[in-house]
Amino acid sequence: MRGNKYFRRYAWKTVLLLLVCTTLSIHSALAGRLHASQTDRASIRDLLFSHARTPQLTEDSITSLPESNPRPSFLQKQYAEQQSKRPRRKAPSWAELQKRYPGSFVIGGPRGERKVALTFDDVPDPRFTPQILDILARYKVRATFFVVGSRASKHPSMVKRIGREGHIIGNHSYNHAVFSRISLPAFQQQVLQTDAILRPLAGYSPRLIRPPYGEILPEQIVWMKRNGYIAVNWDVDSSDWRGIDSNKVLLNIKKTLQPGSIVLQHAGGGTGQNLSGTIEALPRLIKLLRSKGYQIVTLPDLLSKPAARSTEP
Repeated sequence: MRGNKYFRRYAWKTVLLLLVCTTLSIHSALAGRLHASQTDRASIRDLLFSHARTPQLTEDSITSLPESNPRPSFLQKQYAEQQSKRPRRKAPSWAELQKRYPGSFVIGGPRGERKVALTFDDVPDPRFTPQILDILARYKVRATFFVVGSRASKHPSMVKRIGREGHIIGNHSYNHAVFSRISLPAFQQQVLQTDAILRPLAGYSPRLIRPPYGEILPEQIVWMKRNGYIAVNWDVDSSDWRGIDSNKVLLNIKKTLQPGSIVLQHAGGGTGQNLSGTIEALPRLIKLLRSKGYQIVTLPDLLSKPAARSTEP
């Protein structure tokens, strides 16, 4: 009887010890999993928002930037989606920006000479860009084309043709981002990624940048100025992106045309977009401008600025 009592006492102690050990093991495992989960989330967050901690870029880091992979990773897509949800920041008016940043933000050239610059956005596009180039070649006109980086990656030969035929190549962002919706590091990435794509195609680092939709923020202009870029908008909007006919395209241009004007047109568009009005209007526009004594020039000619950005620090 006494032996049974001792046996029961030691059995209870053994069970209790096993329970304590099991509890400690479970607690340790849960703590490890929690730590791993937190670490994973932190790693993803760090990768996703590494742009936001981009250090101040120097000229050397800009000119040595390698060509980026045109296919964004999953995390880059997530980042882009978050950026697209950012609200538009209200920027100062174009007149105020031009006054505040003379020479770094322009909407027109000198008014003293009868010169006009024709500009074409959203290129290259195999549906429309070759037709525009054919017409310009036929009439011996040189223009300025603002190139979207992601499109240049798909159609590099078309970008080379633009430069080969004497036209000027400008930067129109990587994927037509709304600059007023994105952070300064994201803006820098849009510019630099496109710059890296265009340099070997154009033979130079394009100095001229056209903000998509004409939207740009003061701090973005400041960064551009420090790094040798110029933001170029327009003072004549053809509104051809609306798919209007050639008569309306011409009417829109004539309404606000003056010496030194920068004319906005498009030689590329989205799915289903119709730019036949632009193509049909272009020969008539060239003849009209010449009949009124205008000289059709490139933006560097109009602004007396080089097309290439200096890469010297």
